[in-house]
Amino acid sequence: MSNVSYVHTDILLDSGTNELEVMEFTIAGDTFGINVAKITEIMQCKPVKPMPNSHPNVEGVFMPRDQVITVIDLPGYMGLPVSADQERDMFMITGFNNIHVAFHVHTVEGIHRIKWSDIEKPDSTIYGGTEGMATGIAKVGRKLITIVDFESIVFTISPELGIQISEITELGPRQRSTKPIITADDSVLLRKLVNEALTTAGYMNIKSFRDGQETWEYLENMRDKALAEDVSITSKVAAVITDIEMPMMDGHRLTKLIKNDKILGKIPVIIFSSLIDEAMRIKGDELGADGQLSKPEIGNLVATLDSCIA
Repeated sequence: MSNVSYVHTDILLDSGTNELEVMEFTIAGDTFGINVAKITEIMQCKPVKPMPNSHPNVEGVFMPRDQVITVIDLPGYMGLPVSADQERDMFMITGFNNIHVAFHVHTVEGIHRIKWSDIEKPDSTIYGGTEGMATGIAKVGRKLITIVDFESIVFTISPELGIQISEITELGPRQRSTKPIITADDSVLLRKLVNEALTTAGYMNIKSFRDGQETWEYLENMRDKALAEDVSITSKVAAVITDIEMPMMDGHRLTKLIKNDKILGKIPVIIFSSLIDEAMRIKGDELGADGQLSKPEIGNLVATLDSCIA
């Protein structure tokens, strides 16, 4: 195999499917997966130019079609051995958070269309404890595929590409707010960073969930309480900030359920995801999202939240 290009499908643009396509790949015989929406191209490994003083897991850079791409040694990052025949290894070139990075893997096996409800949350001990790199375990027949948190890997290797608290201070003096804010994100690291940023911005009443299903069940409970107490739902939940990629229920499905509910539909929903592009923005608008921002634009997220609950 000399070079394999990949063309995106429109699966994430289908309304309410709660499905995704996972690209299966292997490292040292272990099976992993990545959301196809993050893949721009797959190719055999190419020679790279090492970069001085770079992270130990950065192999270097190469330039396919006049674009400089950083290559991350994923086996090395995971603490797994190199392949027996490295000339057959592959590069998965990804695009998310407005950056492009190639991940060095051993084999690329194919694509599986699965439901988010078939992806289980991993135990916290899998691949790195509470800061682990696994966001879910996908069941495909009798096979288990570990869904890797590529965003956290990139942010760990290059913190300057992640959420920057300095963007909050640039917003100027702020007052504290006790309005209840809900956040939903399957990444342990990103959930922690978002909550720290919101707290820095003065939001002191934040409740977080690891997936859309947990979030939806909580919102249903808050709806029932608001009705029983005869109060506005926004006194129970002032806003929801949700990722798109999450096990059990994705952010688009969650947004649709909220906005289609007569009571919960009054809650502002902000989609905060690495997948935001023009096509995704159209999808979010159709579902009724009140704001859509690409990670890691934390300053814009806070400004949008301020506007939504003013």
